[in-house]
Amino acid sequence: MKTTKPPVARRNSRIEEMQAPAAAADFAEVATTVSAAASAVGANAVVPEPPSWTAAKRVLPTKRANNATDAAYEILRQKIMDSELAPGSQLLEQEIALLLGLSRTPIREALIRLQLEGLVQVIPRHGIRIVPTSISDIKEIYEVLISLEPTAASLIASAQPPVDVAPLESACNDMTEALERGDMQAWALADEAFHLQLVVLSGNKRLSDIVMTCWDQVHRVRQFTQRLRPHPQPRESIAEHRAIIEAIRGGDAKLAADLYRRHRERGWRDQTSVLKQYRIHQA
Repeated sequence: MKTTKPPVARRNSRIEEMQAPAAAADFAEVATTVSAAASAVGANAVVPEPPSWTAAKRVLPTKRANNATDAAYEILRQKIMDSELAPGSQLLEQEIALLLGLSRTPIREALIRLQLEGLVQVIPRHGIRIVPTSISDIKEIYEVLISLEPTAASLIASAQPPVDVAPLESACNDMTEALERGDMQAWALADEAFHLQLVVLSGNKRLSDIVMTCWDQVHRVRQFTQRLRPHPQPRESIAEHRAIIEAIRGGDAKLAADLYRRHRERGWRDQTSVLKQYRIHQA
């Protein structure tokens, strides 16, 4: 998988607004969290989530922050994954240090770690650039998901004794409730929970591990396109999830796999249509 990409072009005012550096008010919220974590280093505290991240529960486990560098790394990484720091945007190192209330040394160390992950590009004397994901990368990621996730659905459907699909039902219920109150961010996270739970319930650890290597990028692209345009068919997506659950309950492995494959293929088409609509070649 490629980790360095060319800059994303700024196509229109809406995209430019998204790619602008984060507002001071936004970082002020983060600063409170990071400062609290840094002061609690001796207690090996878990970094608390900022208020804007608690609307919907994160699917992935929260990591422990052992020092100011870890705290800055976790906060900045999550901001990138959630596209709150948009692809292609640029920030000065001193801006980040000032707004997070930390010295530049832990900020610099955190940025080096993020650069090693291919998430930022450190530009000497010019700060950092948030590295975008190219459409070719997104295509490769979805090819992996479309190949492996239907197998997970098939494994669950054919498992003996039958697998309890309550976690999948719960995710669908969360999606429905989020949609009814108009919270598309919570809807998107519940949708991710469905897909993650299905892979986990397959019982195939190697399959799960491979899918998880792609997960951060899937989440990041979904968050970016969701900010551009909400999911065009949220009710259809929920209905497709429930049809997959019914196929699993009926023990029809082939139908479960086929439904899941078509569901992911539609998701890929929706993602690319948003990017093409805004003439974006990276996300």
